[in-house]
Amino acid sequence: MALLADLPGPKIRAGSFGEAGVVIAPGDQISLTAGNETSKSSAELIYVDYERLAIDLCADDRVALGDGDITLGVVSVEGEMVRCTVRTGGKLRGRPGVHLPGDRVVMETPTEDDLEFAVAMTAAGVEFLAVSFVRAAADVLRVRAAVEAAGMTCPALVAKIETRSAIDNLASIIEVADALMVARGDLGIDCPLEDVPHLQKKIIRSCVEAGVPVITATQMLESMIKSPAPTRAEVSDVANAVFDGTDAVMLSGETAIGDHPVLVIETMARIVGNAEQEASYRQWGSRLGRVQRRSDSEGQLLVTQALTHAAWQAADEMNARAIVCCTTTGRTARAMARYRPMAHLIAASPSLNVARQLALSWGVHPITVDTYDSADELVWQAVERVVQAGFARAGDHVLVLAGDPKSGYGSTDVLRAVLVR
Repeated sequence: MALLADLPGPKIRAGSFGEAGVVIAPGDQISLTAGNETSKSSAELIYVDYERLAIDLCADDRVALGDGDITLGVVSVEGEMVRCTVRTGGKLRGRPGVHLPGDRVVMETPTEDDLEFAVAMTAAGVEFLAVSFVRAAADVLRVRAAVEAAGMTCPALVAKIETRSAIDNLASIIEVADALMVARGDLGIDCPLEDVPHLQKKIIRSCVEAGVPVITATQMLESMIKSPAPTRAEVSDVANAVFDGTDAVMLSGETAIGDHPVLVIETMARIVGNAEQEASYRQWGSRLGRVQRRSDSEGQLLVTQALTHAAWQAADEMNARAIVCCTTTGRTARAMARYRPMAHLIAASPSLNVARQLALSWGVHPITVDTYDSADELVWQAVERVVQAGFARAGDHVLVLAGDPKSGYGSTDVLRAVLVR
């Protein structure tokens, strides 16, 4: 199992509406002004803990409250007051989040608190850190630098894609992140809702081509917070994320505060399992092979891409039972997972931390192995472990991707076909 700690990122909130809350209706006139966490908001005046509120907002801007269900349209800015009209109403209570146009809001990501949390969570032993409201590759690199400055090895970093700026800088973020999350909640507030399905497909496709794991998140089975069964639309949503090629699907409110946490996990597992049976992965692998031939990769990355492509083709033609990736960093297993092979995909690593991180990658069954002095010994021991684990038996073909242990980091350069006897 892998543990992911979610860094909160910068969060703009309204002054408290109290536990009883207030109701605002479409057409109501309401004002916004800068305040702090002790300010008390009302149905006529909302305090927002953002000092530049009247500077960064202008007429025709859209402001969303809470989960985005309540929206305001800016009419004018008069001194420190931002005059708005309620577009979609509802009930506000507590201190809901305030979502401002992401392209003009000046906020630091990650925050100083995020960097402190990152160091603390690394010390606690998590496998992943999720970085919220990423806008550029530099945001991810700041977290890694903070952890390394504390004298620790940084966990795998998950860049949460939930802003328009992140979409614009997607390629460079993929280069520095260890995984991405399609955080559809805030993404659907910062971008038009109708764009979210297309952006989801773009993010997933880009990640798969790069061999970077991707998580699809937010409101996947939202109705099951209260209901014992999902809507048909939610079932289709989860299945379509699988068809898009996502490595993982994520539950949040459904399991954090829901009435049926175990049932919702069982339901999602059934949906995903059925979708996997229907997915056309042979066509997927062929398309990915064509993309790879057009890439400008070089060095060890090019070798890994070529060998994993060859392993996918060989496994299909030989009807291999399993593909074993002997890996110290997880890179070879993630590159192999891009092809969605029909054979069992096994990652054999001497690192428990790497094995746990690979739990996120599509179809990977991670196992830990000892270190060995030669590639021959590594290959045979890996096959033996695969047979012991029940992934192959006598008469099966097993493909093994490995390298000479003496070559060190990033040395995968061997593809062997083994007939289990």
